[in-house]
Amino acid sequence: MYQKFQATQLFTGTEFLQDQLVLITTKEGTVEGIVGIEDAGDDIQSFEGVLTPGFVNAHCHLELSHMKGMIPAHTGLQEFVKQIVSLRQVEPERIQDAIVAAENEMYANGIVAVGDISNTLDTLAQKTKHNLAYYTFVELYDLDPTRAPDKIIEGIEKQKTFEQNCIRASLVPHAPYSVTNHLWKLLSAHFGAHTISMHNQETPDENDFFQYKTGSFLGMYERTKVSLDFFEPTGLSSLQSVLPIFKNANTSILVHNSFTSANDISAVKKQMPNTFWCLCPNANQYIEQTMPPVELLRTNAANIIVGTDSYASNWSLNIVDELKTIQQHHQQIPLEEMLCWATLNGARALQMDKHLGSFEKGKKPGVVLIENVGTDNQIAAAVSRRIL
Repeated sequence: MYQKFQATQLFTGTEFLQDQLVLITTKEGTVEGIVGIEDAGDDIQSFEGVLTPGFVNAHCHLELSHMKGMIPAHTGLQEFVKQIVSLRQVEPERIQDAIVAAENEMYANGIVAVGDISNTLDTLAQKTKHNLAYYTFVELYDLDPTRAPDKIIEGIEKQKTFEQNCIRASLVPHAPYSVTNHLWKLLSAHFGAHTISMHNQETPDENDFFQYKTGSFLGMYERTKVSLDFFEPTGLSSLQSVLPIFKNANTSILVHNSFTSANDISAVKKQMPNTFWCLCPNANQYIEQTMPPVELLRTNAANIIVGTDSYASNWSLNIVDELKTIQQHHQQIPLEEMLCWATLNGARALQMDKHLGSFEKGKKPGVVLIENVGTDNQIAAAVSRRIL
């Protein structure tokens, strides 16, 4: 029993096919092939819009879903982080209800896989239902070097718990400024063949801290009563400062990248060729009113992927909404290219491209319809929905 789909445009995961072509899948969604309409037979489902493989949300914090609308927009990163800490302690039932609602939203609008940051086991119950494919990044951070061994032990236990429930998981650093050298060294021993995610250069103060030991991050250490006597400025950007250890990752995802330079990108390409640069433009707008350096990344042939971040820092968990914001600021970027970021590139970053990301025979990537696509593939009014 086959299902047959035809639309105004068919995006394969790499390119648009605009002839009269039909996507054929099994009833369960495994791709059989793409054929001409004259060879497809009867019972073709026809749509106005773009058919695309399911989206990959490469960066999310599902466990923070209960914070939807609780943190005002445009607070800046420092204030945002303080609010996150203060809002974590709420009733478990409220956290679980919000996680379920957030996953349902992602499923409905066409997301099939998620790179999800986890500091807790709050998302475990929902992930075990396997409605979406998850790569769980068990995130570690601590400003006190003496606590690094304990943090690793705690992280390993969480990682094992996810893996025992058939959920892929890895131990990852939060950000260069929140992981001590001791914790970095212990973490790197667990990178292995995993994908390793890291928040990167969300604010200029992050680079100032590493280059000159100045800026607002000094206040963060002061508030936590951790002495900075151990820290010596490197004279390099935050990203280049941690590259000697971070480069041990088999596959890496750098998230946000708002203040990444051409030199940073060049250094990463030389030392970490299997790196993906994750854009979360709506979160950047929500927190810092900034945009990631999209054109700089494109010019340097970087591997770009797309994420939503969390409901603490976004108005929706919708990949098309992220693409809208990118297109609003960069009209010249073809929709075809952006859809590749959101599908096949994301699947590669999460090492899920054997099954997801493109309409290749044998894959089961989900089938999504993007409606209300305007002339020249403008998507300001577009909406997406999962149809298989």
